Amino acid sequence: MESSPRTMIEAQGLSKYYGPFVAIEDISFSIPEGQIVAFLGPNGAGKSTTMRILTGYLAASEGSALIGGLNIHENRLEASRILGYLPENGPLYLDMTPSELLRFFGEARGLAGVGLEERIDAVTRQFELDDVMEKPIGKLSRGYRQRVGLAQAMLHDPEVLIMDEPTAGLDPNQIREFRSSIQELGKRKTILISTHILQEVDAVADRVLFVHDGRMIFDGSPEELVEDGSLEKSFYRMTQPDADGAGVSSGDGSAAGQAADGAASESGGGE
Repeated sequence: MESSPRTMIEAQGLSKYYGPFVAIEDISFSIPEGQIVAFLGPNGAGKSTTMRILTGYLAASEGSALIGGLNIHENRLEASRILGYLPENGPLYLDMTPSELLRFFGEARGLAGVGLEERIDAVTRQFELDDVMEKPIGKLSRGYRQRVGLAQAMLHDPEVLIMDEPTAGLDPNQIREFRSSIQELGKRKTILISTHILQEVDAVADRVLFVHDGRMIFDGSPEELVEDGSLEKSFYRMTQPDADGAGVSSGDGSAAGQAADGAASESGGGE
């Protein structure tokens, strides 16, 4: 009998409060190995807050975040060895070249010698950076900067990849290329990708987690979210103040989250 896929990303009742302000509340889900999951919601829904907690950059007020079974708050260094994270505004030093930046991050992660050079060569080929490796990052296009950011996130060959709005600001050709990279990575990695772009969901995701006003309101397949042949209608309906948010069965058989209520938005007003 085949064993169940290993759970690689798990949120257990995550909440984040800033005084009386609720950024997210009681967010729970688990993502098995080898799944590409779209974290969908309007701007200010709580996507970035949740991702920052999952990656250890922000502490939860309540609940736990696990990467590969490791509590990210208690075992951050160990969990970071299997985690790659690409925030919306990636950690790029504009005066560095991609070559310098990858070497810097590789050494910070404990890579050295032949192993480091092999990984730099691998991500350079994977993300087609050969022509820009010695150019200042500040001189590169938005598309190339995103490739460099993804290359640094993948430098240590992590099992889990979490990306926050990775196609923001890209032109249609760059988006197409980026999606192709994600689909290829999804054959070997577990991926959580946040977006408010509906085409993104349709193009790359096996499953959708939908958050609104800081709460989970849907967990299921993209097909379950379609209304009248489109995702746009359901997105609009579920994000209205009077949305009923009926539960939907999730891809792994658990109950979906209930309707959003109250008024919470992302800290700082942006994602």
